[in-house]
Amino acid sequence: MFSVLFPGQGSQSVGMIKELYENFDYVKDLFHEANEALGLSIEKIIFEGPKELLDETENTQPAIFLTSFSIFNVIKKETSLDLNKANFFAGHSLGEYSALACAEAINFTDTIKLLKIRGKAMQNSVPKNEGGMVAVLGIEVDKINEIFENNFENFKCYLANDNSNGQIVISGKNNDLNKLIDELKKLNIKNIKLPVSAPFHCDLMKPATDVMKKEITNTKFSKSKNLVISNVTAKPSNDPEIIKNLLVEQIEKPVRWRESILNMINAGNKIFIEIGPGKVLSGLIKRIDRKVETIQVNNIHDLNNLKKL
Repeated sequence: MFSVLFPGQGSQSVGMIKELYENFDYVKDLFHEANEALGLSIEKIIFEGPKELLDETENTQPAIFLTSFSIFNVIKKETSLDLNKANFFAGHSLGEYSALACAEAINFTDTIKLLKIRGKAMQNSVPKNEGGMVAVLGIEVDKINEIFENNFENFKCYLANDNSNGQIVISGKNNDLNKLIDELKKLNIKNIKLPVSAPFHCDLMKPATDVMKKEITNTKFSKSKNLVISNVTAKPSNDPEIIKNLLVEQIEKPVRWRESILNMINAGNKIFIEIGPGKVLSGLIKRIDRKVETIQVNNIHDLNNLKKL
């Protein structure tokens, strides 16, 4: 039993998927479709950068989706593995859109347009460099909630991602995050300020929710071929209306990734295939349960390994 996973922001790198682009004409076709849908050369941004341009959220989100969707299609065409026989699809944050597109709940063009709008709306929700995110290591959700409660008069921060055992991500305005970091230092809790320019998955994203509610409502969704795990509930669905509502909620709600993985494992899942740039999700899974197998696919070598399954 296997499930298919799609990464989110932070997995991108300049030059990602170049090898598959150069080897398969249908990947080039997808890139050209993306350029046309977005009204810009996402191809140039992905392959030439600079990194700062690729890291702008409104470019990062469609770029990672395009990479994941392309790899998914290469696997379908070049191997005998039927990905639509997976128990579940799941994606981290924007990766949930990749999962839904690959499960044929949304078409390719609509997905990449939605992600461009989503990225821009999320970036514009808080003035640039006024908000951010901090990864907190070595503690669980209960402990960070206790820290929030003990300091509610001092700062206001939000749980954004429950990623794995001992790795959570916090969002907030930079002034509040700096106070949180001071508190974490006093408690000898390791933390890392993340290189993002907005506080995703929290109440500060309300303006983006308003934008995306309208856009998602006006987009055609179909019943997905696979059950897709929602970041909001950590549970599966293939109902178009439920999925649309949860995607709107997802912008302000925490990503319940640890629970999502545990629910898939408890349902009998033993293999996770990560489709997209990098191997961030595989690393998180190993922190949750070392016994399960993880496979990453983002180049020809990975593709050949997958053929052995």
